[in-house]
Amino acid sequence: HVDHGKTTLTAAITAVLALDGNSEVKDYADIDGAPEERARGITINTAHVEYETETRHYAHVDCPGHADYVKNMITGAAQMDGAILVVSAADGPMPQTREHILLSKQVGVPDIVVFLNKEDQVD
Repeated sequence: HVDHGKTTLTAAITAVLALDGNSEVKDYADIDGAPEERARGITINTAHVEYETETRHYAHVDCPGHADYVKNMITGAAQMDGAILVVSAADGPMPQTREHILLSKQVGVPDIVVFLNKEDQVD
């Protein structure tokens, strides 16, 4: 869903891995770089970010969460070996959260990790 922190998490992962030299830091603006994305403050197109750990190389696809861009999410998900589902603790699962899980499974994504974000905004 919009504003749950998918792109922010992507930028944070690259920043942490860059501390060990395993990644190049990707700023939020580098990931959501299209003019329309910046103007509207949402991810429309999938963005590809690569990084490494000591044991693996990751090609991270930051997919749009907005319902109008599900087709773009499916395109990105079709190439994935795993997924990180970002859910805002403040908003909880949204109607398309379940849809994203089902679509990911239908296109063959074998594993999904749930990342609960924005915990600081709830009691």
